[in-house]
Amino acid sequence: MQETLTPPTEAAVARPARPARRFSPSAVAWPVLGIVVTLVVWWAVVEIFDIQPIILPSPVDVFEGFRTYPELLLQTTWDTVRVTLIGFALSVLIGVALGTAIAAWKPFERAFGPLLVALNAVPKVAIAPLMIAWFGFGTKPVLAMAFLLCFFPIVLSTATGLASTPADLAELARSLDATRTQTFLRVRVPAALPQIFVGLKLAMPLAVIGVAVGEMQSGGVDEGLGTIIVQTAGQGDTATAFAALTLMAIVSIILYYLLVLIERLALPWVRGTTA
Repeated sequence: MQETLTPPTEAAVARPARPARRFSPSAVAWPVLGIVVTLVVWWAVVEIFDIQPIILPSPVDVFEGFRTYPELLLQTTWDTVRVTLIGFALSVLIGVALGTAIAAWKPFERAFGPLLVALNAVPKVAIAPLMIAWFGFGTKPVLAMAFLLCFFPIVLSTATGLASTPADLAELARSLDATRTQTFLRVRVPAALPQIFVGLKLAMPLAVIGVAVGEMQSGGVDEGLGTIIVQTAGQGDTATAFAALTLMAIVSIILYYLLVLIERLALPWVRGTTA
């Protein structure tokens, strides 16, 4: 007797669900291993070559430098973080606006694009003394330095992202008779967000650098890690200067990965559509 073949059910032919991403211990283990190896090599170099602490302190000396002024270092760290976030926010507001204008209006790009490139090419350390003459002592020249260092990557990434909308999405918007505003808000902006976040992640460490440079150059600023570095290094307290440098690096890492977290929460579809 011949068997009757029954068509497979929908459940039988359904593709297996993609397993959800789980937390991997290696995501923490590898960075920790890198830090440990760096500290061991640093300590070994100091001990083997008998380098004086005033030239290069060992990790132990740096830790002691932090223990000597914990409250001062933590307070100045918060001051640096506060100014960094304000400067970064200003660069985002103005940078995204300029990038949008460049992508939306070609005459604007032709008129001001070369000026933006020239401004970015000017060494910022060279104009740091002028910031004091323009804005006086205090927080304003520090904010200006942070803004100048980090706004150009945001302008460039915004303009690039908005100008590189996938052709199939643009054609779909036209086929649905979407207005120019609807196409911009619902198609071009979402498509540009991954590229914009690239610029933001590039700009965040630059904002920390800009604040540090501004604090070092502005002698009237009595707060911030940059001021601590200048004061302690001038007194020969290299260990405390390195402690301030370490805190500045930690601040930069934390702010960078906060942006990475925001990107993953705001754009979950990016990881789902890329390998």
